[in-house]
Amino acid sequence: MKEWKTADDILDYAIENEQGAVDFYRELAGKATKSWVKKIFEDYAKEEEGHKAKIEAVKAGRKLQPVEKKVLDLKLGDYLVDIEPTSDMDYQSALVLAMKREKAAFRLYTALAEQMEDHEELRDLFLLLAQEEAKHKLRFEIEYDEQILTEN
Repeated sequence: MKEWKTADDILDYAIENEQGAVDFYRELAGKATKSWVKKIFEDYAKEEEGHKAKIEAVKAGRKLQPVEKKVLDLKLGDYLVDIEPTSDMDYQSALVLAMKREKAAFRLYTALAEQMEDHEELRDLFLLLAQEEAKHKLRFEIEYDEQILTEN
């Protein structure tokens, strides 16, 4: 059960989450055998770095008030991806894993936004991040459709 006492606690969690996404995409890029696949995953790592920078800017921009309502349980297990990348993972599996990760990030940021009733700026930040994660998932779905489904 995850409990945050301040908005800073939530932002720190979001920053860690984004760093995890950066590391995830860099790891996939490192395992890619084709240069164009490597570039796709490196580009996603850069986008996730941008998300992290946005959160850090909000955190640095003003003193945040404590969260008024306790967040006792966001069911974080619902947002975790239970598949780990492997060294022999093919492109199809990597795309599926990336789609699941982006869906999990979307759900997490949506849940965080719902908790920010009294913090409009944070709610808007998390809604923005949720939409960006949804866009990533859509791009992976399009890539999957064009590269995997059309081949089968």
